[in-house]
Amino acid sequence: MDAIFIPQLTKAPERTEEIQVKDFLPGLETLTPVRGVILVQHHGNYLEVSGQAEAIITCTCNRCLQQYNQRLAIDTKEVIWLDATANQSQDLPLEREVAVEDLLESLPPDGYFYPSEWLYEQMCLAMPQRQLCDRNCPGILNRSADSSSENSVDKRWASLEALKKQLPG
Repeated sequence: MDAIFIPQLTKAPERTEEIQVKDFLPGLETLTPVRGVILVQHHGNYLEVSGQAEAIITCTCNRCLQQYNQRLAIDTKEVIWLDATANQSQDLPLEREVAVEDLLESLPPDGYFYPSEWLYEQMCLAMPQRQLCDRNCPGILNRSADSSSENSVDKRWASLEALKKQLPG
C-alpha cells in the first residue's frame, strides 16, 4: 500500500480515497493475507479513516499452550487531526502533564498518511488479550498421573528434587 500525500487527497473525487487490501502486512504474522477495504476522507482539518478487514492468525492457548487458528476481524473508524505542529521535535521536558484532549492522533496537513501502518495498528489492537483454544479448556494435563511420583518429575527439575530429599523433614 502506498502512502497517501494528504494535500493530494483534497483533489480526489469527494475528497475520498478507497484502498482495497489483499496483502500480508509486515510484522503481522497471519496465515492468510489481510483482506478488506480502507476509506480515507479529507474533511478540511481532519481525516476520517475507516476500515474493515480480516485475516486468520495462529494463537497459542494461555491454558494448554496448544496452537489454534482464529479469525481476526476489524470494523473501525478513527479521526486523525491535521495539525501543522504535529510530529515536530520540540525541546519538551522529560515529564509533563498531558491533557485528555492532547491524546489524539495528528498528522501534518502537508504530510503523508500510511494506510498499511494504520491497518497494522488496528489489527494488533484487535488481537485477543486472553487466548483460549476453547472456553472449557482444561489446561495442561498431567499425562504421567498413573506413573510413580518419582517418574512424574520433569528431568530438568531432577537436581532440585534430589536436593529436596537431602533436607530434613
